[in-house]
Amino acid sequence: MEASLQVQRPLNCKAVFNQTNGCFKIKPLVGSFPFARTTLFTPWRSQCPASRLSHRVTASAADFSKRRQRRSTPGSKGTAPKGFTPKTQVGTSTQKREQKSNGEKEGSSITTLRESAVPNKIEIESSVAPEEQSTVELYQKNKLNEAELEEPEEIIPSVGNELSAGKSNANVENGSVGKSLEDVARLQKKEPTLESDIVSSEGKHLDGKRTDDTVTVQNKSVESDEKAIEDALKVKREMEQKAIEDALKAKLEMEANLRKQEIEGLAEENFSRGYKIFVYPQIIKPDEDIEIFFNRSLSTLNNEPDILIMGAFNDWRWRSFTKRLNKTHLKGDWWSCQIHIPKEAFKMDFVFFNGQNVYDNNDKNDFCIPVEGGMDVFAFEDFLLEEKRRELETLAKERAEKEKQEEEQRRREAEKAASEADRAQAKVETERRREVLQQLTKKAARSADNIWFIEPNEFKGMDKVKLYYNKSSGPLAHANELWIHGGHNNWSDGLTIVEKLSRSEREDGDWWYAEVVIPDRAHVLDWVFADGPPSGAKIYDNNNRQDFHGIVPKSIPDDLYWVEEEHRIFRKLQDERKLQEEATRAKAEKTARIKAEMKERTLKRFLLSQKHIVYTEPLDVQAGTTVTVFYNPANTVLNGKPEIWFRCSFNRWTHRMGPLPPQRMLPADNGSHVTATVKVPLDAYMMDFVFSEREDGGIFDNKDGMDYHLPVFGGIAKEPPMHIVHIAVEMAPIAKVGGLGDVVTSLSRAVQDLNHNVDIILPKYDCLNFSHVKDLHYQRSYSWGGTEIKVWFGKVEGLSVYFLEPQNGFFSTGCVYGRSNDAERFGFFCHAALEFLQQGGFHPDIIHCHDWSSAPVAWLFKDHYMHYGLSKTRIVFTIHNLEFGAHFIGKAMAYTDKATTVSHTYSKEVAGNPAIAPHLYKFHGIINGIDLDIWDPYNDKFIPIPYTSENVIEGKKAAKEALQQRLGLKRSDLPLVGIITRLTHQKGIHLIKHAIWRTLERNGQVVLLGSAPDPRIQNDFVNLANQLHNSHADRARLCLTYDEPLSHLIYAGADFILVPSIFEPCGLTQLTAMRYGSIPVVRKTGGLYDTVFDVDHDKERAEAQGLEPNGFNFDAPDGAGVDYALNRAISAWYDGREWFYSLCKRVMEQDWSWNRPALDYLELYHAAKKD
Repeated sequence: MEASLQVQRPLNCKAVFNQTNGCFKIKPLVGSFPFARTTLFTPWRSQCPASRLSHRVTASAADFSKRRQRRSTPGSKGTAPKGFTPKTQVGTSTQKREQKSNGEKEGSSITTLRESAVPNKIEIESSVAPEEQSTVELYQKNKLNEAELEEPEEIIPSVGNELSAGKSNANVENGSVGKSLEDVARLQKKEPTLESDIVSSEGKHLDGKRTDDTVTVQNKSVESDEKAIEDALKVKREMEQKAIEDALKAKLEMEANLRKQEIEGLAEENFSRGYKIFVYPQIIKPDEDIEIFFNRSLSTLNNEPDILIMGAFNDWRWRSFTKRLNKTHLKGDWWSCQIHIPKEAFKMDFVFFNGQNVYDNNDKNDFCIPVEGGMDVFAFEDFLLEEKRRELETLAKERAEKEKQEEEQRRREAEKAASEADRAQAKVETERRREVLQQLTKKAARSADNIWFIEPNEFKGMDKVKLYYNKSSGPLAHANELWIHGGHNNWSDGLTIVEKLSRSEREDGDWWYAEVVIPDRAHVLDWVFADGPPSGAKIYDNNNRQDFHGIVPKSIPDDLYWVEEEHRIFRKLQDERKLQEEATRAKAEKTARIKAEMKERTLKRFLLSQKHIVYTEPLDVQAGTTVTVFYNPANTVLNGKPEIWFRCSFNRWTHRMGPLPPQRMLPADNGSHVTATVKVPLDAYMMDFVFSEREDGGIFDNKDGMDYHLPVFGGIAKEPPMHIVHIAVEMAPIAKVGGLGDVVTSLSRAVQDLNHNVDIILPKYDCLNFSHVKDLHYQRSYSWGGTEIKVWFGKVEGLSVYFLEPQNGFFSTGCVYGRSNDAERFGFFCHAALEFLQQGGFHPDIIHCHDWSSAPVAWLFKDHYMHYGLSKTRIVFTIHNLEFGAHFIGKAMAYTDKATTVSHTYSKEVAGNPAIAPHLYKFHGIINGIDLDIWDPYNDKFIPIPYTSENVIEGKKAAKEALQQRLGLKRSDLPLVGIITRLTHQKGIHLIKHAIWRTLERNGQVVLLGSAPDPRIQNDFVNLANQLHNSHADRARLCLTYDEPLSHLIYAGADFILVPSIFEPCGLTQLTAMRYGSIPVVRKTGGLYDTVFDVDHDKERAEAQGLEPNGFNFDAPDGAGVDYALNRAISAWYDGREWFYSLCKRVMEQDWSWNRPALDYLELYHAAKKD
């Protein structure tokens, strides 16, 4: 056979240095070489003509296809090139198959043939230098040909000789080591056959029959021959392994020589052109090693003894490295090092330096070389995001595990402390019982003359004794039955002995007895006699209320008893504590689950709240997925437009990719909707979009300047927290006057729970309820307005609160409101709060001020602070009640960035007010919420039974009974209407009076809790209360005071809560009522209309909000209006109790907390920042 091996330089290779974009770039040109793919910076063929070479290796052998040859012995010789060992060829597998076939035709299958030693013929044509030729010869010499080891001859001793002869049989064939490996595999496959053939020939005569006298000799022969074969095979394997190693070594040496010549040519060419770097191979591919060469003499580092390379990949964003370069053998002061290219690389960036402060950074542009065939920039970005996601998952798991371990450690420490407390309590209890029992033992006896005695006289624990009682000695002389009710050791285990007495045969009195088993650990028996068992006894003989006590003569030793008693008490305390802890834990887990489920429902409702305009499929937008956006222009300003264009970005329009190109929306299958499809990146946390009529803009639907935003779940990036500062004069529970204080605290907590930073600035009134302030401490002082202002800091309901205490006495008045200079006081506070922020270095995103009392913040900020340190801050102003301070409110509306009021309907009701009308473009209505921790029937200590929607009927029934009992009402199953309100004209006091009488007419019960700031109104209701007490004492009760525990009981025990307000900006009463499963009956105004949906008329309006109808409402502010709603409510209670109970369950499951309002406020905050 014949094989040819050629190595040739590429005809045209060159290096190109590109200075595009200030980056030193190298354009690769691919060359083709036999052993490795190489790259060149510059063409060097013309300068290196001697490097062109051609190797031709030809190997020929005799044709063994016609006959089977015998191997030559190690001593055989033949004509071969110098340095080659004469070899004989072994037939290939194909030849063997042919030989076997021929042998079968000739009728001989075991004939042994001798191989003729035919020398290999090897020709080498080369233009390389003589010293390089030896490498080629060595490479050729160590190649294995395809010949395989033949089967052994019949004569066993000859096998070793033949294997020895094969020792030098490693030929070069086709210049391929792979061929040698195949040969070895075939040889190894033949070994089992060889051995089995040899063994099968042992122990037989020529005629194949075994004889006894030959067995021993043959067995010895077999053992000897097997060892010889084993040694021969071992030698053969070693020969083959060495042949493979020699062949590989030769190949590597040849490749090294070729690579060396390539690099020398590249170095000479690059140096001649003044290029200071090149790489080998020139085409850089991912997940490969390269060698980078640097010419010191052409660099600013030409006098430096140390050369290092510092670099990274993909714009310095991946896998940084620093390596030292070594001086090479190349001419021209070339230095080099090897660098591994990671599989994620699309570019390598690097500079050279001396290890200290001298750099060659390509004239401040850095060096860079592209990496071909791997990731592109976008794929790398996705890869980084995926890496970040995995990293975050790992960190989350580690954090969770750490928290779990810390929690377990805290649990163990708490258990240890509780156990020690239990042990201490057990010791105290044991000492107390010891003293009591010692005193009791002194009074105890073995018998009482003519009253009682025990037989036998001596007994111990677990003995059965007879206790005799003289019936005629006490109050049971005429009883039909006698029973003993007993215990031991001062009744320590309660009632443990109950036995009926039988008449005794004794004749010295009216003696009766009972057989009693003495308790095991009894020192003293305790008992009384009765005329029946414990459940039916009426007459007792209890020894004149001192009980009977008898000594146990043979009780266990005193010391042992009290040791055991202490341990028993300790175990009992532990068991009781653990049961309590388990119950508390289970309740906390259920509370958390209920809140989480409610929050999840609210989020879904939030996502569906604008479904009549826009929604997505799937509803929950997940990072890294594709979503379809459905838009209904029929309900927007784009109604009737021939085209709709979708404009989208992410992360509040701040995503690294910027806004996506405008996308024309396509008609959907469902009516008037149009659709667009968007790929959500992995680092998205918010999806932002608007709609327009044309690609270049035109009319926009941007949700009245708010833009459309949808949260993205599962992304690796989290929304950066905002910093919100509330400046307010009220805060619940430390300085609460009205609803404003509740909003400040509850809204702040809800926003903080969404991972934002919230601070509150409040005057330090001398009437603050400091019991609710944790860790209150003085922080610092500053001067402003001609006075010193002390700053205090504390935590209220988990919120950070700064208390400002000016030394001018403005807030040392014993009240929040009610001074003649309130406007001056609060104006000073607003200015002092802004000064505190500026002097303290605060830079909040949002300052939120409330009502007229902190309205001055809006204009003071714009006039004095916006351009002096608080430039990024925006102002949000909330109107809680327009009835007070309209002038201040109007001025604040002009200066604020965004304004809100406490319900959508109320915002429309006041839109015509002169203070509001000019600023409707920035005025929004957001409903208030209630605090689920304060108003929680499952954890309410003021009601008899904790309940959820699952047991609402049971819970409300118990609460109604408790309410009736507390107020002295008839304990009867009647509809109960509750009214909890301030008695003012705003709250509809004339409608309240009408509703009281109407409820009584319908045979219902009514309870009112509230007081009037106006003495005339208060006296009016006092008179009404007296009148009702005289006429309907069992069905009506008016409590004209403030009583928080009673308010909880009314919310839980009432069937209906009436709120007939003339106007109501928001209203929290109806929301709290639904939280407790009470059905609201309200007038359709302000927040009442936004939260209560009539069961008969508001189904569609409720569905638009993602809700179901939940109450009864009326429109007209008169008696007829009240009657319309109240009559339907009471009739529903009487006529459809099951339906009514289902309505109670439904309203309890609706979420009227701050979960939804907090999301709306965050949208408003972001809109303010964008402006």
